[in-house]
Amino acid sequence: MTKPPATPGAKMIYLIKRRPEASREELVANWFANHMPSVIDSQISQKEKGRLHAWRYIATLFDANTQGEHLWDGMAQLWWDQALPAPKTPFGEPPQDTFQEKAQPYVPWATKEYVVMDGSLPLHPNTLNRAFPATRSGFFKVTFMVGTKPDTDHTLFFSHWLDVHIPNVEQTMQAVGGFRYVVSHSLNPDQEPFAGMAELYFPDASGWRAYKANIQPDGMERWASDDRTLVLRAHTEMVGIP
Repeated sequence: MTKPPATPGAKMIYLIKRRPEASREELVANWFANHMPSVIDSQISQKEKGRLHAWRYIATLFDANTQGEHLWDGMAQLWWDQALPAPKTPFGEPPQDTFQEKAQPYVPWATKEYVVMDGSLPLHPNTLNRAFPATRSGFFKVTFMVGTKPDTDHTLFFSHWLDVHIPNVEQTMQAVGGFRYVVSHSLNPDQEPFAGMAELYFPDASGWRAYKANIQPDGMERWASDDRTLVLRAHTEMVGIP
């Protein structure tokens, strides 16, 4: 298998967690109805002016864990031609819309994306309202937020991930019916809580169970830390800019 090419530019990830006083429903409703449309409009405006702008915008809504808790409520992903600088203050300090009143302040995480398996996802723009944002489901998504052990050589780690771990995962995904596999490596792994992220898509939860039963160790454990890695599940994405 050949090494997957990197997606041009940078994928900026924004992990979202609601404030203690806000409900999950309040956060999601205001994200979809208030925040996403304003982000879409601002990026369209920047594009029309010939300025740097995001050319894709997707958000994932994570499921609760087995204890009924949301470690993260979701994440927004925006693709740009180049990585954005870290803001002086987190977004939402102070809140600029109702969504930011419901969400804890958040900061961007700059990554380089590799689309390993490019299986298609459903996309049905709204017809009776504004086309986007729209929602999509009908899949079972597993997201690995990968943390590393102290003193990890991230150059070696990323090389192993690309050259050894990705082929292992891809072969297993193909064997169990997984249809999409995307890896994102942090551009500043020593400054982020996670060194990278993997997104695995299956038609349903049975594919994930089969994956866990068949995946074989390949040496990732030399660098990856179980204690610092999160495994999050999802059934729904919100599409802002397809």
